[in-house]
Amino acid sequence: MHPMLTIAVRAARAAGQTIMRAYTDFDRVEVSAKGINDYVTSVDKEAEAAIVYQIRKSYPDHTIVGEESGENRGTNKDYIWVVDPLDGTTNFVKGIPHFAVSIALQYKGKTEVAVVFDPVRNEMFTAVRGQGAKMNDFRVRVSNNTDISTSIVATGFPFKARQHTETYMNILGEVFAHCADLRRSGSAALDLAYVAAGRMEGYFEIGLKPWDIAAGDLIVREAGGTVTDFTGGHGYLLSGNIIAGNPKSTMTLVKTVRPLLSEALKR
Repeated sequence: MHPMLTIAVRAARAAGQTIMRAYTDFDRVEVSAKGINDYVTSVDKEAEAAIVYQIRKSYPDHTIVGEESGENRGTNKDYIWVVDPLDGTTNFVKGIPHFAVSIALQYKGKTEVAVVFDPVRNEMFTAVRGQGAKMNDFRVRVSNNTDISTSIVATGFPFKARQHTETYMNILGEVFAHCADLRRSGSAALDLAYVAAGRMEGYFEIGLKPWDIAAGDLIVREAGGTVTDFTGGHGYLLSGNIIAGNPKSTMTLVKTVRPLLSEALKR
């Protein structure tokens, strides 16, 4: 195993243990609101601390960017760990067993190692650039179904970017008119992991942050999929507007979405 993947997996499992202990004893969890339907818990912070501890033990000079703690600069700026300790916090708060730990390692701007860990199902999705994607050590590939009419497409509502609600609903309606069905699970990291594993053919969402998608992005691409922004470009880590799937599904979704974009979402 790639040495940095070993550390990422170890960190993800440490965070997963923290999360599951809290999940079974939720009365002890402290919850506060960052915004409308946007929660942070004491568990997010504890899980992120567990990840940072594991990374720092092996790589004390690397930079770590976490959802909760912001940027923790090291002396080595070439290596950046992008961490979401609990993707799907609202699900966790509501007792819905669908959430994940997401960890990506970037070297000079390119993601080299990625882990998405579902501690409920004990599913560890991993990827190393150029070496393929796995789930619990078994290789995974995107679905080979290229017919959108028989495809499942995942999405997420833009609850943090409600100014795009009208455009999003237009897109949702158009995609739903052509695909077999839609899914909205509440975890972008797991949506991308499921696309990589061939469980769903496509995925789109508006207004995400790098820590939501950095790991899932590499896992999809290493599983043979394609990831773009809404115009078919590669600016999704900056814009947070993402489409992913097997190559044909991604192309079909871009063609469906692009004519419906507001000017703000074309940038």
